[in-house]
Amino acid sequence: MPFSVEFNPPRDAPAEARLWRAVRQFERMHPAFVSMTYGAGGSTRDRTVRVTGALAQETTLLPVAHLTAVEHSVAELRSLVGSYADSGIRNILVLRGDPPGDPLGAWQRHPDGVEYAEELVRIVRDLGDFHVGVASFPQGHHRSPDLDSDTAFLAAKLRAGAEYSITQMFFDVEHYLRLRDRVQKFDPIEGAKPIIPELMPITSLRTVARAEELCGRTLPPAVLARLHKAAGDAPDGNPAAVREAGIEIATEMAQRLIDEGAPCLHFITLNFAKATTEVLTNLGYGVTAAPISA
Repeated sequence: MPFSVEFNPPRDAPAEARLWRAVRQFERMHPAFVSMTYGAGGSTRDRTVRVTGALAQETTLLPVAHLTAVEHSVAELRSLVGSYADSGIRNILVLRGDPPGDPLGAWQRHPDGVEYAEELVRIVRDLGDFHVGVASFPQGHHRSPDLDSDTAFLAAKLRAGAEYSITQMFFDVEHYLRLRDRVQKFDPIEGAKPIIPELMPITSLRTVARAEELCGRTLPPAVLARLHKAAGDAPDGNPAAVREAGIEIATEMAQRLIDEGAPCLHFITLNFAKATTEVLTNLGYGVTAAPISA
């Protein structure tokens, strides 16, 4: 079972040094690919392009660049794709993107931009020989009126030329399995394309809120109960026990996804390697790297 990891563009020099420590750690583990996110409204545009280019040119990793439509004209989007191509990047994950400032706020199309990710898929495919992926949503996108509509949007993106999708993070494997069922039933041809599940090991109670923000949903009560039980009544919340429970939950989810035939496991790392590596080790992946300190 292949795995992949997601990085975020660093905000400053210390964060960039931490990112590269994680990059070199994962490089020793041979992920299928690594993806680099793109800030809301293009807030990290230059840094994203630069760092993703460095991944392509200075490592053995296969980078997948995120590209979002929010607050960009078609001309700017074409220019960005060209910048990626100049850096040797031919794999792009296309997203409509969230509004800057408030991810749950109203989405507004750029006057000279596109309305839907489907349109952006077509733009990228028309610009050359690119491999294109899109996002999928196990519990439905928060802007979709219902799951049927959400499934139709995903199928449209796949028909436009996307070769696979990566899901939004989730904490109940049943949501992933039902997504897969919905797409296969709606369109058997497009439903045969890989749907890659996205996971994030929770390492502290503080990251619960971050996880809920990223997935746009409240964590399942059973998951929260396990984390709070681990925290117990200790004044400090017993961070070691919470972390252990979070790693166990991620490992259990990953193992079931493997058993259910998921094509790949995609991990949100927040630019740290340790937690994801522990989950992979629990699953029996060979790790030939030096000890991790981050």
